[in-house]
Order: sequence, then C-alpha cells, then structure tokens
Amino acid sequence: MTDDKLLCEIFKSARNEEMYLYVDKRRGLVDVPEVLLERFGKPVSTMTMILTADKRLARARAGDVMAAIRDKGYYLQMPPAKEEYLLDLYRTPTQAKY
Repeated sequence: MTDDKLLCEIFKSARNEEMYLYVDKRRGLVDVPEVLLERFGKPVSTMTMILTADKRLARARAGDVMAAIRDKGYYLQMPPAKEEYLLDLYRTPTQAKY
C-alpha cells in the first residue's frame, strides 16, 4: 500500500473489554512487544480495513493510528475512562420496590 493508505487488521483483547490493537495486515502481530501481548490476552481478529488519514474512526484519529503503526508496528486503543459518578452508581446497591 502507498503512504496514504494502510491495510490494517484490528484485534480485540480477550482479556480487556474495549481494548484494541491496530496493526499492518501484512506484518500481523510480529512488531507488538511480547509483554504487551501478555497483558492484552489472546488477540481476536475483529476486522480488516483500509485506513486513510481522513477515515473516520470512533475513538482515534486515523492519521495518528497510521503514524503509530508505521513507527512502532502497532497502535493500542485503550478503553475509555470510566466516569467516577457512573462507578458510584454501579457500586450503590439498588432497592427493589414491590
């Protein structure tokens, strides 16, 4: 692929919800450090796509993803931060009214 396009494979973590690894499809996971793969858990392939700098992604800029893949061999998308008030709501026991 040319510098303005990248064939990207996206893996989700079997261990961490909403954590994804983006890699060059041609190279696969060979450039991902072993220690990262250990924390990531078993990579599960979710999709392959052609990335361009202007491609819309949900939580990252495609240009940043492409740059990281070219520089490091991968891009790690972390789960979004949990809002503290949502955690408080989750921890608060609910009372059923019957």
